[in-house]
Amino acid sequence: MSHVALHNLTIKSFHEGLLSKKFSALEITMAFFRHLKETDKKIGAYLSLSEESALRQAEKVDLAIAEGEEVGTLAGVPLAVKDNILIKDEPATAASKILENYSASYDAGVIQKLKSEQTVFLGKTNLDEFAMGSSTENSAFKITRNPHDLERVPGGSSGGSAAAVAAHMAIAALGSDTGGSVRQPANFCGVVGLKPTYGAVSRSGLIAMASSLDQIGSITKTVEDAAILFKAISGKDKLDATSADPPAGLEYDDELLNPEFEEIKNLTIGLPEEYLLKEGVDKEVKAAIELAIKKIRTLGVKFKKISLPHTKYAISCYYIVMPAEVSANLARFDGIRYSRNYEDYTRNNAENFPRKSASGLRRSALEEIYFKQRSLGFGEEVKRRIILGTFVLSSGYYDAYYEKAQRVRTLIKQDFDEAFKEVQLILTPVSPTPAFKIGEKISDPLSMYLSDIFTIPASLAGLPAISIPVNPHTRNGVGVNPLNPKNGLPIGFQLIGKRWHEKDILSLGQFYDKINYATQ
Repeated sequence: MSHVALHNLTIKSFHEGLLSKKFSALEITMAFFRHLKETDKKIGAYLSLSEESALRQAEKVDLAIAEGEEVGTLAGVPLAVKDNILIKDEPATAASKILENYSASYDAGVIQKLKSEQTVFLGKTNLDEFAMGSSTENSAFKITRNPHDLERVPGGSSGGSAAAVAAHMAIAALGSDTGGSVRQPANFCGVVGLKPTYGAVSRSGLIAMASSLDQIGSITKTVEDAAILFKAISGKDKLDATSADPPAGLEYDDELLNPEFEEIKNLTIGLPEEYLLKEGVDKEVKAAIELAIKKIRTLGVKFKKISLPHTKYAISCYYIVMPAEVSANLARFDGIRYSRNYEDYTRNNAENFPRKSASGLRRSALEEIYFKQRSLGFGEEVKRRIILGTFVLSSGYYDAYYEKAQRVRTLIKQDFDEAFKEVQLILTPVSPTPAFKIGEKISDPLSMYLSDIFTIPASLAGLPAISIPVNPHTRNGVGVNPLNPKNGLPIGFQLIGKRWHEKDILSLGQFYDKINYATQ
């Protein structure tokens, strides 16, 4: 095992090494646990580990290979899973006190698929509570740190998953993306983050935040790994009515993994003026995007300026639609259907929980349960979004806010539809800035929300999008120690594709990876 460095392992290279018997699945799994137990003391990416079940699964993979059985590309691959995706009998806290003692009673749809592939799950990763945040500072349990600079955030809400991959504490990870929660942390941590087309991957077993926006995605070291993982978890699920198989002619076949260069040369990429000329974008980000464009031009790809005029309304639209759905989805956490966590706290803080309401009327027993459970169980950001969502859905305000936001969402989608008549892909920044410092924006929610300004439009339109590092940081073969980097903070670019056209963004991304490897 001494000749195998964890930072060199991708899904593909792990599979090749496993079949050629350079190492066993058990050896690699044990090596990951040794590494992450030491490294995660500084980073805080994991909320819980599944060591016993992971080692047991790795042994099963080794036994299958020893007996001559054929195993898939994901067999034995050590994977991290965001803690809002259910794995049966494992903790599923969504980084919230309200679910602190909850263990999942069933597997999410994507977990069922990966278990059939014999994937190894190392543990559950930290996130902003109920996936509400852009920095992983809103977790009820810990703050996760960026492996490239421990004083900075890893992004959010899938910050734990992104940090785990960037710090080589997993070969790849699952996250969820509502308004950018896979792409933005991947951007901050120098790894690849894929948000699929809405409906391409089942949401069954994903703890819901905003159901018309949520999508499970992947965080990987390479675009090729993103394609491998996406192919494995995509497809219709009878337990998720919004999931679907791609239309005829757009099936997710092996061409995802073996793109043709001739097809790449025929692509035209749109550059939206509203994104690239936006005030507030750091000069480092602008320079990085220009470098990415320069590299892509070497592939013979054409670029064209386009306009997405309703982009300026996207973040306002999102922060009406999303909280409205949050307020409905989180109503289930009422102290009746899930365990109650407040008894000890209220006993010691009785003065903060008077038996009477503000109107002076004595609360019923049921009201007492609701009041205590939701007051103590939810963090400040979750409460903020529930209150906002309840307001925009309330009588007298529904038409003025929620219905109008849905109309604007349609206009944003139509902007993309018009643009895609002229181009096949759209290239934008992922975030206006590189990773910001811990504590820098936590007291200013509006400033925090703006970090997702470039990722939200694709989410509102249900389009596939990927974040790719402009320069390699913790990629295959680089050997960068993420706890002591010498080449600055990572910055990525975003590729947005047509609905069901993951192949386009994954194909171009794989050729972009080859450019980076060639220049190392």
